[in-house]
Amino acid sequence: MIRNVLAAAIAATLALAAHPIDASAAQPAAAASAQLGVPSQLVLSNSQRIITTLEKRRAEFTRNRTALRTFVNGEFNQMFDRDYAARLVLGRHARGAAPADISAFSTALGDNLMQRYGSSLLDFNTRLTPRVKSETALPNGLGVRVNSELVRGGGDPVPVTYFMHQVGGQWKVFDVQVEGVSFVQTFRNQFDAPLAQKGIKAVAADLASGQMQASTKSK
Repeated sequence: MIRNVLAAAIAATLALAAHPIDASAAQPAAAASAQLGVPSQLVLSNSQRIITTLEKRRAEFTRNRTALRTFVNGEFNQMFDRDYAARLVLGRHARGAAPADISAFSTALGDNLMQRYGSSLLDFNTRLTPRVKSETALPNGLGVRVNSELVRGGGDPVPVTYFMHQVGGQWKVFDVQVEGVSFVQTFRNQFDAPLAQKGIKAVAADLASGQMQASTKSK
């Protein structure tokens, strides 16, 4: 189950590749999202783009895992504010930490996650329809929350919530909840004890080497 949920999270998150949206990009979702902001329009238009790409290139990605990794990493790096998300995961451990150590942790965590679970996209059900339910501002101007779901035939919709903010004029994701599970909170719980024992630099090295694995199982 956790493998399927993570695949949904990766695919849905990749769908928010943070390209500046223009009129042509918004048109596929225009009728449904006329009253929604740019973040929601990105959810709708780019979700369908990623789902379509996965379906068209599934055979290629199955044969060529390097192509799959390139696709996953390229999209993930464009849309995700990795350093800010890493600071949220680190929590109290980020206070006073060197920016280089935070960046190393961010890179190691993202790479470890993609290496471990990226292939789950090959089993991802692409016969889904993304639908935005609401978009609300986060407190204190911290960004927006986009509540969406992936609608599937013959089954309950998969709820996916994006937490986004602007970075350099582009909307980027800093946390995702799939079926109510926050990945920032999950990783914060996982890494709190190792960070307290070893420090950021050592944990980042363990993640980079594969000695430690990012786990999506919440405690």
